[in-house]
Amino acid sequence: MKVTPSRLHVLCQGWHYLCYDWHWTTDRSSGENSGDMANVAVIDGNRVLVTVFRQGVVPPPMCTYRLLLPHPVNQVMFSAHPQKSNDLAVLDASNQISVYKCGDSPSVDPTVKLGAVGGNGFKVSLRTPHLEKRYKIQFENGEDQEVNPLKLSLLTWIQEDVFLAVSHSQSSAQSVIHHLTVAPSETDDEHGQLSISSSVIVDGVIISLCCNSKTKSVALQLAGGQILKYFWESPSLAVEPWKNPSGFPVRFPYPCTQTELAMIGGEECVLGLSDRCRFFINDTEIASNITSFAVYGEFLLLTTHSHTCQCFCLKDTSFNTLHAGLSSSHLSKGESLRKVERGSRIVTVVPQDTKLILQMPRGNLEVVHHRALVLAQIRKWLDKLMFKEAFECMRKLRINLNLIHDHNPKVFLENVDTFIRQIDSVNHINLFFTELKEEDVTKTMYPPPVTGAVQPSKDPAGKKVDLVCDALRAAMESINPHKYCLSILTSHVKKTTPELEIVLQKVHELQGSAPPAPGAVSAEEALKYLLLLVDVNELYDHSLGTYDFDLVLMVAEKSQKDPKEYLPFLNTLKKMEINYQRFTIDKYLKRYEKAIGHLSKCGPEYFPECLNLVKDKNLYKEALKLYPSDSQQYKDISIAYGEHLTRERLYEPAGLVFARCGAHEKALDAFLTSGSWQQALCMAARLNLTQDQLAGLGRTLAGKRGCSEAVVLLLEGAAWEEALRLVYKYNRPDIIETNVKPSILEAQKNYMALLDSQTATFSRHKDRLLVVRELQEQAQQVNLDDEVPQGQESDLFSETSSVMSGSDMSGKYSQSNSRISARSSKNRRKAERKKHSLKEGSPLEDLALLEALSEVVQSTEKLKDEVYHILKVLFLFEFDEQGRELQKAFEDTLQLMERSLPEIWTPTHQQNSATPVLGPSSTANSIMASYQQQKTSVPVLDAELFIPPKINKKTQWKLSLLE
Repeated sequence: MKVTPSRLHVLCQGWHYLCYDWHWTTDRSSGENSGDMANVAVIDGNRVLVTVFRQGVVPPPMCTYRLLLPHPVNQVMFSAHPQKSNDLAVLDASNQISVYKCGDSPSVDPTVKLGAVGGNGFKVSLRTPHLEKRYKIQFENGEDQEVNPLKLSLLTWIQEDVFLAVSHSQSSAQSVIHHLTVAPSETDDEHGQLSISSSVIVDGVIISLCCNSKTKSVALQLAGGQILKYFWESPSLAVEPWKNPSGFPVRFPYPCTQTELAMIGGEECVLGLSDRCRFFINDTEIASNITSFAVYGEFLLLTTHSHTCQCFCLKDTSFNTLHAGLSSSHLSKGESLRKVERGSRIVTVVPQDTKLILQMPRGNLEVVHHRALVLAQIRKWLDKLMFKEAFECMRKLRINLNLIHDHNPKVFLENVDTFIRQIDSVNHINLFFTELKEEDVTKTMYPPPVTGAVQPSKDPAGKKVDLVCDALRAAMESINPHKYCLSILTSHVKKTTPELEIVLQKVHELQGSAPPAPGAVSAEEALKYLLLLVDVNELYDHSLGTYDFDLVLMVAEKSQKDPKEYLPFLNTLKKMEINYQRFTIDKYLKRYEKAIGHLSKCGPEYFPECLNLVKDKNLYKEALKLYPSDSQQYKDISIAYGEHLTRERLYEPAGLVFARCGAHEKALDAFLTSGSWQQALCMAARLNLTQDQLAGLGRTLAGKRGCSEAVVLLLEGAAWEEALRLVYKYNRPDIIETNVKPSILEAQKNYMALLDSQTATFSRHKDRLLVVRELQEQAQQVNLDDEVPQGQESDLFSETSSVMSGSDMSGKYSQSNSRISARSSKNRRKAERKKHSLKEGSPLEDLALLEALSEVVQSTEKLKDEVYHILKVLFLFEFDEQGRELQKAFEDTLQLMERSLPEIWTPTHQQNSATPVLGPSSTANSIMASYQQQKTSVPVLDAELFIPPKINKKTQWKLSLLE
């Protein structure tokens, strides 16, 4: 006989048998606004122990306050009204219902006692309920004369003055749902009457009743698992089967000790949990390892035997998605999953907060902040512009503060004033600045829980960190620049390119300002704070870059630098003329562009030093902007610039620079070298050359132009030796450096890349061919006894029949056959390419691979002559390393192909490529016999593919000088 725990068997006179089942349940308030105090009640004889988890976590067996009742308590029920969720009703053994309502001030009710926690401050701040009425239930037909302490069960407070309760028939398997309504009373004493306004008989034993405070739906569970929907607001008080989205009645496979209602995918569903940890949504078993669950707003929270607490968002989700997530064996590692202590069970969730209360097997309580609840609450606060609450929660629970901006950048940037005023703490604002980064945490760390949710548009203009720093700084400067001085400095330092000079200038202004305003920071405090954000040496260098020695000394003193390191240097600087002083500082800080700007103002005597710095740091363009174009300094810098371009072999730009500054002779030489004959003739005219000089110049230009163009064309065609012949014939050794050598090196790199590609392609095709042949052999052994050949062989027989038909009809359609035979060779090649496909698994893949391998070998063989010629010129110009590299690579490629030829073009496959027995005189039997003898016969046109390509080993291509 199966023993059921917590079951009471009662045998009465007249052999009347009663059976009562008890199960554990958690009586908690169901409100979802911040006014709900997250109350949880525990029955202790004639006392009700209530813990207010919004105020604090009181470990059992203690409580926040307790209610004293005149009779033992059967059931506690909190109001389902959203605004009165802290009110509770108590059903005792005398079938009386005591209603307690929570006020705005501490209770003075003698039946309400504070628990053994908290001091006076706690008692004053705690809002405890007071007894409003103790209602006696008026049963019909005098049923109340003999009190049955278990007559009513499943008490539910659905409206201000309406209760639902269930009683069971003692003579049949029926239940009765009673509507208990507060009867009008003329007195104001604490006693009242509850009358049964209506009753509905239900066939079956009701074992649970749950109500949705939002939809006002009531679901009944019968002992057989059937779920009924009770329309308690309808005049007819109808009871109908609860149907799933498919329209079928819902029935739990096993009785559930806990039932709840929740909206999933727009459909109201019944959730149930059996005493065997089976969890159901409607009539579908979702999981079999659930120890407890709770529905909080848009979330479903569950604890499992695997010691985890899972949280699923029910908003904008579907039943199938939730089903898959709960039944998946691969648990998500995101924000929906959290490890908990073994045996943890859900007690309650604090509404509009992040606290989840769990109870351990030994009875103690634990508060956890489930990441899914935390992020959901933070998002709600940010949507309501409650930045302070969101910031405090994120700081306490170590959520990245970038979420404040990234959740909705547009809204945040529009409300930075609100953010500053709410946070109202310099330290907290600085903390926000220090965590800023370009990463969008809504895409990486904290993605929205609903897949496909519409994200607020991101601001594409500018960088995120710079935008936030600038926006917050502007807000702080407008609200109170003195109070938020350190935060303003942080906003400059935190930018993508730290604005340290601006920061130091602000610090300097603090030092020289009038008596500070109340709450303002001093220059010393600001500087000390800066040293925490910026490296001391970097800050010292930037302070030196302000040319303010008082600021430099202040930074140096706070940086713990040795005075012997900086005082002599600063004293030397103070003795210098102002422009030369700043030149020296900028040169020390390697700000060379600024340095030459200051040095250019020091006078002509410092110009040689300036020119040397320009040449050393390649600052020609910047230096030319500092002097008038008609000055001698401008000409000297231009000449130096032109000579620099000449050394870089940029002859034409050099000629333009020379021409611009009036150095026509240098310009003529540059244009001659570059072959710019028009510009050269212009310079010749400016120099007033004689007729003989002009004629000689023309001949030189003609020879240079014709020679250079010819050499370029020869180099493009890899005719290295002919190109060199022209270079030496026309005495143009400059072309060797500008064109020949670069072309040779580029060609060597191209040959190396080509050989790598050829080797990789050859190896890939070879390996695949071996696999294909092995598969073909296996298939032939399996299909050896097949009657009809398949694949390429069936195409062969199709061709045979076509040939025979064409022979019979050749006389009748001679003109048509003539036109067909006149098809171009291009189309024939195109058709052949279509027939041979390298796609894996294609019917003629082995032929396609043979064809591709043959092409690779032949193309590599043709490279021998080209490689030999480039090896010679590589050796000629002392590129021995590149030559050896190319020679070795080409030799390895050829050896690979030579070794592979016998493996690819084997004698067996060459023999199988023989022409099959076909023709007008052939018969079906002869063809079949030929097929049996030749396992892999191929069409005649493809037989040449089985002939291996030839590699001529006598061809001389290696250069022994490079060995």
